[in-house]
Amino acid sequence: QVQLVESGGGLVQPGGSLRLSCAASGSIFSIYAMGWYRQAPGKQRELVARISSIALTNYADSVKGRFTISRDNAKNTVYLQMNNLKPEDTAVYYCNAPDRLFQWGQGTQVTVSS
Repeated sequence: QVQLVESGGGLVQPGGSLRLSCAASGSIFSIYAMGWYRQAPGKQRELVARISSIALTNYADSVKGRFTISRDNAKNTVYLQMNNLKPEDTAVYYCNAPDRLFQWGQGTQVTVSS
């Protein structure tokens, strides 16, 4: 079973940047597409960025042009670079494999506020 551990969240002012990391256990990481999800208070969890096993990427309209997803298969890690952050980006961020859905990690809190 793959375990997912997210990190890198924090408090940032509007317009700021953060880089999230997701470390996955297990040697089969590289075969899966991976995604970053977020869940804001009172809202459903949504997929905001996806990267295939061959590094093709897709983004939700709300983050397109501001967020960049990447992966390092040698390190079993997926990243989310978030630039020009907005208050509406405030949420707990999770990673997972959209086509497989492993057990969710604890997530990492991102708060965008002045």
